[in-house]
Amino acid sequence: MVAKNITNSFKYALRGLTDTYVNERNFRIHTWVSFVVLIAGIFFGVTIKEWIIIVLVITMVLILELMNTVVERIIDILKPKIHEYVRVIKDITAAAVLVASISAVVIGLIIFYPYVISIFD
Repeated sequence: MVAKNITNSFKYALRGLTDTYVNERNFRIHTWVSFVVLIAGIFFGVTIKEWIIIVLVITMVLILELMNTVVERIIDILKPKIHEYVRVIKDITAAAVLVASISAVVIGLIIFYPYVISIFD
C-alpha cells in the first residue's frame, strides 16, 4: 500500500511538471536555459562546489516558477471577483521569479567567467 502511494505521488508530481512545461512558456524557457547551463558546466568541468551552487540556483528558479504558476492559476479561478490585490499578488509572485532569475544570472557569471576567460588566454 505504501509503495502504491509513493508511486502515485511521483506520478502526480510528474504530471504537474509536464502540465507546467506544456502550458507555461516561462517555465520552458527556464528549463532550456538550465540545460544549457548544465551542458556548460560539463564542458568547462566546474568543481563540485560550483555544481552544488548551480543545481541549487536552478532548483530555486524552477520552484519559484512553479509556485508562481500555482498562484496565477488559483487567482484565475477567482477571476470573476477581481480585486486590486489580485494584480498585486500576481506582480509580487512574478517579481520573486525575476529576482531569482537575476540572481541566477549573476551567480552564473561569477562561476563561468573565469572558465570563459581562460579559453582566450
